[in-house]
Amino acid sequence: MIDKFVRSMAEAMNGIADGATVLIAGFGDVGSPNALLEGLIEQGATDLTLVVNSAGRVRKPGQPAQGAVARLIEMGRVRKVITSFVRANSVAGEWVKAGRMEAEVVPQGTLAERIRAAGAGVPAFFTPTGADTLVAEGKEVREYDGRRCILEHALPGDVALIDAWMADRWGNLVFRDSGRNFNPIMAMAGRLTIVQTPHVCDLGQIEANGVVTPGIFVDRVLRVPVHEPALPE
Repeated sequence: MIDKFVRSMAEAMNGIADGATVLIAGFGDVGSPNALLEGLIEQGATDLTLVVNSAGRVRKPGQPAQGAVARLIEMGRVRKVITSFVRANSVAGEWVKAGRMEAEVVPQGTLAERIRAAGAGVPAFFTPTGADTLVAEGKEVREYDGRRCILEHALPGDVALIDAWMADRWGNLVFRDSGRNFNPIMAMAGRLTIVQTPHVCDLGQIEANGVVTPGIFVDRVLRVPVHEPALPE
């Protein structure tokens, strides 16, 4: 019997190795797998490469790091971030300026497409985004229909941390409104895809047309209760 539900955070995080590339879904706090990130902190993996839309919040002088990504960085467990935005006055910005962490800044649409390409089995693609800018340095350039385009490579992860609205035991996932964001494409691009969700259901309760991410892309599902209204019967 296929049953992808795990019973503990330790079971969910098991096997994440030092040096792993970790895809972290979410747009700010929306659709972010915050519980799994706390689990990653506890699990202890280090020398990580984090792929995340934004590399952390502004930190005011004298304040501790806010959010799990910033705390992982401040703990010295992140070697590199691949992101669309690094705030200068954030923990990530401080570490990059000090030469203590590497950062690869990627246009947001290109970041999404690199992840989507990995999940779709596309090794690379050409895009006009970033042509004739710093983004293009060291990359192959070709011209298509009179537009200069640069070669970008797919961006898979050793691990993908995902936040879903609902899951069944086969790992079929549903997302809610803007919480969908990077979650479906990262779920497809992770070699090990771990999902947190507040709602679990029996097989068949998710209509076939309502499944956003099929369970074939999911390895583990952990129920993380939250204080939200109960679903209608």
